[in-house]
Parts: sequence; structure tokens; C-alpha cells
Amino acid sequence: MTQAWNFAGSPDGLAAGAVTLIEGSSFCISDAVGDISPGGVHGLFVRDTRVLSRWELRVDGEPVEPLTVLADETYRATYVGRGRPRAGLADSTILVERHRFVSTGMREDLVVRNLGRETAAFLLTLHVGSDFGDLFEVKQGQVTSRGDHSIRYDDHELRLGRRWQDHTREVVVSAPDARISADTLSFRVVVPPRGTWRTSVRLTPVDDGEALPQAFPEDQPVERTAPQVRRTAWRDETPSLSLPDPVLAHTLRTSSRDLESLRIDDPAHPDSVAVAAGAPWFMALFGRDSILTALMTLAINPSLALGTAEALARHQGSAVDPVTEEQPGRIPHELRFGVDAEDALGGNVYYGTADATPLFVMLVGELVRWGADPSRVRALLPHVDRALEWVERYGDGDGDGFVEYRRTTDRGLVNQGWKDSFDGVTDADGRIPEGPIALVEVQAYVYGAYLARALLAEALEDDEPAAARWRARAERFRQSFDETFWLPGRGWYALALDGEKRPVDSLASNMGHALWTGVVPPHRARQVADHLLSPDLFSGWGVRTLARSMGAYNPMSYHNGSVWPHDNAIIAAGLRRYGFVDHATQVTRAVLDAAAVLGGRLPELMCGFDRSEYGRPVPYPAACSPQAWASAAPVELLRVLLGAEPCLPHHHVGLAPTLPAELQPLSLRGLPFAGGEIDVEVHDGVATVSPLPDDVTLSTGTCPHCYAGLVDDDPPAAAVAGPATETTRPANEAAGPA
Repeated sequence: MTQAWNFAGSPDGLAAGAVTLIEGSSFCISDAVGDISPGGVHGLFVRDTRVLSRWELRVDGEPVEPLTVLADETYRATYVGRGRPRAGLADSTILVERHRFVSTGMREDLVVRNLGRETAAFLLTLHVGSDFGDLFEVKQGQVTSRGDHSIRYDDHELRLGRRWQDHTREVVVSAPDARISADTLSFRVVVPPRGTWRTSVRLTPVDDGEALPQAFPEDQPVERTAPQVRRTAWRDETPSLSLPDPVLAHTLRTSSRDLESLRIDDPAHPDSVAVAAGAPWFMALFGRDSILTALMTLAINPSLALGTAEALARHQGSAVDPVTEEQPGRIPHELRFGVDAEDALGGNVYYGTADATPLFVMLVGELVRWGADPSRVRALLPHVDRALEWVERYGDGDGDGFVEYRRTTDRGLVNQGWKDSFDGVTDADGRIPEGPIALVEVQAYVYGAYLARALLAEALEDDEPAAARWRARAERFRQSFDETFWLPGRGWYALALDGEKRPVDSLASNMGHALWTGVVPPHRARQVADHLLSPDLFSGWGVRTLARSMGAYNPMSYHNGSVWPHDNAIIAAGLRRYGFVDHATQVTRAVLDAAAVLGGRLPELMCGFDRSEYGRPVPYPAACSPQAWASAAPVELLRVLLGAEPCLPHHHVGLAPTLPAELQPLSLRGLPFAGGEIDVEVHDGVATVSPLPDDVTLSTGTCPHCYAGLVDDDPPAAAVAGPATETTRPANEAAGPA
């Protein structure tokens, strides 16, 4: 039986040269010539099932030699190769192009060009197979054959099928003029000198007798197909950026392109588009990953954040189920749609996460802060209150005021925070603590959730007494958190509390998330900031997940010494919030430097070796790429450099740019804001915003109402060092009310 959710470790990596195409939740992994070879992780995956495990092209029985791959869009690629030279010839004259389009199925246009002076005649064969492997098993290299498999074919098509647990899945392969057998499509090809031959092969998955809709009909220009229309719309909606640094501009464009490719939709709710966690193995809605991505991209596309919140709300827990770890009000960890996943867990939704539920409340609060559609946000309020009920009832099972986790069966995740590998939580000596575990960052999110609920009470319910109660609850929680988690002998916050309420005393990056939500009292912030930027934690490419002095440290591990871009973006935002501009800028520059060296795309994580040890970031072999929160990190880091902190319910926008001179002048046009658009420009340290609503005040700080008492009125001078800036309206804009 599939052990889907308790995989202890990181997913298998892809071989060098592998090419991944994605569209929605479907994806295809092949080699550089376009072949899908059996026995590994190659395949076409639709609804979490590998519907194609073999797809190999041969010319007279010989494989095609790869030349190049052209992939301007994430859903399509052109694989260019050549046939083997014939006997007595030094070079091949046969050029083979495979134009592949991936959606809920696949279309492949085969184009053969004869570059020689004689007619070429050969047998072109396409070998086809499907194991209908479950995605979880494929990524772990443990595919199990289940059910009754069948092969049917005639003159028109090949049908590969499987029946299991009253479900049938088929894949239909067809092509004009092909001779079809049990596992092969054959074409007798004759190409005149300097001539071209072409055909099109279509692959259509069929679930329980229903053929899945195809996105790329042969008679429709690609520019008019639904995937390309969606991409064009995204690019039209996304703000345009101009700055003098072409490397950073390329990184931000790559991030936007990757985020667009990771969008997934629900056919039953076409207006609600969410974001998947990452390619290739996590093309599904994940509570924590999708929420953090949405939070970091609110500035460029609030519709993605709103759609993510709505999708998670639709699957919010309503019952107690120990197998799936569902509980009333709990936000899911992961949604899957494969038949095998349903068998493993009794459903396609798994709820084993401690952080997604308070993060969900924070996300809804940020939607209001950034001016998302009030009617759609208001519809989420019942889900917000159910989420907070989960926090205080099921999340805090022992009533000590903190949210803990412990899996309810041996199928669940052992660790249910963002460091969810089996050894992701250790003490300073490297020991794995016994649960239930109360993570430091989860408590930070709870504090943020309480503040978010206060803002929602003001903005959507006009209920000041309720807002005051939630803020008072947040302050009581903050005091209790500091008393319990602070390690006075170490000068940092404990990574967690174990099942005996003893501090797990590792020095780890997690406490940076406490700066992000503001739960750290101001007098502690300097020590936290300095530890995060100490050589023990800071690698030069970012803050490590675990300090070098800790017993479990391993720079090549998944969670115990690696560098994660999203983690660093959150840390940078927290440092900036407390006024530690130099610290925040150092983290920001380190991560953006890594992106530049890596060609503009940040991976899910990097090894934690010191920058002085190796002159470039050392890749982690199994990292997802593109990955949602890694793609979102540069967007968030740009927001950190701009010091952008809106709070529309309190008619406030903070903008305090600390951009290095080489990034100026900077222009952002078409930023979504309060139902409209604004332009932001920074030149010589001066920021202008146009058009800003008359009832909004522009300042250089956070909202004084929401964050009163969050930071010292006068942070240490060293913390705010940097270029002097002035933030003003354009000359033709009148100042709003104070």
C-alpha cells in the first residue's frame, strides 16, 4: 500500500539534462532528446498518475542524437536531434524535430528534414508504454503494479489501460498513417532531397470512461489555446519593471514566469486560481507552501493569493479523521487526486500540518491590508473563525497556550512544520526530541493570526471592541511566548518545545519567522538579528537552516544546514520590520547574488557551504525547480528593498526604499492596489507614487495603528545605516489626511 505522506527524506533528483514541462497540475519529464525511458522518474503525469512511462523515438532502430532543446514556454518544447549517420557517411543528413505540447494529455508533432541530396527512406518507430504508477511511488523509485492491465489496438489507435478498485484509467495514442501494434507506432518515411515529412501524435488520458479535454488541437494556433491565453493574461496583469541591473531584472522576470507556470485551477471554480508548490513532484495545492507563496506575491498579483485562500477554504476540515489527520477548522497540508493516494489515506486530502491554519488567517488579513476584493474576503470570515477555533482547541491539545503537533497514525508526517523531514527538528546535540512538538515559527504565526483577526474585525465588521480583544490576546500570547521560548543563557529563541515542555535548544533559522510576524519584543530583536547574520548561521549565500555549531549540522542535508531562499526572504522581511536595514540588505543581496550565479532561477534549496569555501552556490541535487516559494522569494526581497508596507483599512502606505545606487532609477508600473493600479518610481533615493488615493497617507514606516509598540521608536543607529531617503507624492498629488 502506498505510504504517501510519511516519506522520510527528500524526493529523488532528476538526472542531468532532464527536461520538465508543466501545465496546470500535469507535467512531463524526459531526457534532452525528448525520450521518456522506463525504469526511472521519466514520464507524463496527469492527476498524480504516470500515464506514460515509455515514449522512445527510433530511426531505423537507432536512438536520435540530441542537438538542442528550445523551450520558450513551460508547457511546450522543441527537441532537436539528428539520426545516426549511415554507413560510409561522416555526418547525418536527417534532422528530427519533436514539437511537444503538454496539458491534461500530450500532443507531439514529428518533423523530419532531409538535408541530403538523395531521397531518404527509413522506418520511424515510437515505442509506447504506461505503468500507471502513483506519483508518490515514482518519486521514491518504488512503483508497484496494481490491478488488471490491458492493451488494445486497431488501425487507428493504441489503448493502454488499467482497472483497479472500481476505477479505470486508459491512455489513448493515435496518429494518422501509423501502423500500430501492442507497444509501437511505426511510420514508413520517405523524404525527398531537401524535403520535409511531418505527422502529429496525440495522447489522451481517459478516466472512468471520460476522455480528459485536450488543450492543443491541431487546427488551432497555439497563441489561441487556453494555456497561452492564460499566460498572456498573467503577463498583462503583472506590473512592468525597469531598472539598470539586467541580471536582477532577468531574475525577477524568471520568477514571474515560473509563478505563472505553477498556477493551477479548479474546473468547478474557474475564477479562483491557486498556486502549486513546485515542479516536478509537487504540482498540487499545499497549505503552507501555497500560502507563503501567496503572501510573498501579493504585491504583483493579489488574485493568486485570493484564489489560494478560497481553494484552501473549500477543503477546510470539518470532521475528525485520524487517518488523514483532518480536524474541524484545520487547513489542509496537501491535496492529491490519484486513485492510489485515495487508497492510501481514505481520501485525497491530507491535513497533517501545524502551520497552515494560522498562516491561512494571516493570508486573509493581508488580503485586506493590500486591498483585495472586500466581498470575496468577507466570504472567508467564517473560515477564519473556524481556523482560529482549531488553533485554540485541536492545535493546542494540552491547553498550555501553544500549538503543538504529533501525527495520529504511522502514515502521517513525523514533523509537521516547514522542516518536515524526519530529522528536521533536533536539539543542539543533534538528538531528535519526542513530541508533541511546539515549533517557534508556528507560535509566531499564531501571533500573526491574532493580529490579522483584529484587522479583519475593524475592516470588514466595523467592530472595534472585537479588534481590541484580539489585539489584547495577541499581546498576552507574545508575553507568554517570550517567557517560554527565550533561552537567556544562549541569547536566542528555542527551536521548539518538546513533549515534556523542555526547550529544544538548537540555533536555527526558524526564529527569523518570529521577527517576520512581530512576536519578538523589541529588546530581544538585536540579539536575534545578530545571531542570524553570524558566521555560524550565515553562509554568504543566505541564512542556513541550522547553525554550523549544532550537532546535526550537515550543509548537504535537506533541512539541517542548507539554505532555502523562501526562508531567507521571510527573515529579511522580519529584519527590515524591526529596523535592521543593514542585516536585511545583507541577506537580500546574498540570495539575489545566488540567483544571478544560477542563471536567474532560485532552486528550492542550496547546500549550506560557506561562500568563501566555494565560489558559487552548491546545488542540492533533489531540489524542485521551479518551486513556488523559491520563485516568490525575489519578489518579496524587492519589496523588502522598497520598504513597502500598505495597510488600506487604516489609510496608510509605507514606502522607504533602501535600494543600492546600481538599482536606481527603478520603475514599477501597473502595481495592483485597492482595486486599481499605481506606479512606483525610485530615483536618487526618492520614491514617488502615482496615483495615490486622496484618503491614503504615504509614510516611511509600518502602519502605526497595527504595529504600535512593535519596534523601538529609535532603533540602534547601526541597524538603520544606509542611504538617506525621502518618500513623497508626485508634485501633482495632494497630500492625504494624517
